[in-house]
Amino acid sequence: MGLLDIIRKLKKSDKELRILMLGLDNSGKTTALKQLSDEDPSSVCPTQGFMLKSIVHNSFNLNVWDIGGQKTIRPYWRNYYEGTDALIYVVDSADRRRMEECGLELSLLLEEEKLAGVPVLVFANKQDLLNALPAQDIADSLELNGIRDRQWQIQPCSAKTGEGLQKGLTWILKSIR
Repeated sequence: MGLLDIIRKLKKSDKELRILMLGLDNSGKTTALKQLSDEDPSSVCPTQGFMLKSIVHNSFNLNVWDIGGQKTIRPYWRNYYEGTDALIYVVDSADRRRMEECGLELSLLLEEEKLAGVPVLVFANKQDLLNALPAQDIADSLELNGIRDRQWQIQPCSAKTGEGLQKGLTWILKSIR
């Protein structure tokens, strides 16, 4: 058993996890986080910097770091990698023209040493929109089936309605235990 395993076991007993929520700007990260913390998601503006929320899910305290996704902010994402237990990557399923950029940013994250082995939940957000790509098409576009060094899951969701969000958090807890 390595040091990381020991730390994870300690965290499990404390029932507290650090989750990093990333994705391109306008993907719905903040809306999802507000929905998960039972706040009104209708008053969301672009995140300039970061927002931290603690969410209780299945008796676990999840400290979720929502980091802005604007191109100028993305280089600062690396300042938040340390100690991450799980990564949530939010994708705007209706923004087909930025899917390639979205995949590139995800592949860069997966190469980060400080995120090695960290489970990845991809929220295929905005499934409530008529022009949303199905989750399987997004998984293919992001080449998720090529990920071999960690657990991953794609979860269709709508941050606006909350559909699919709780199911994603449940998967995170199962993947870390």
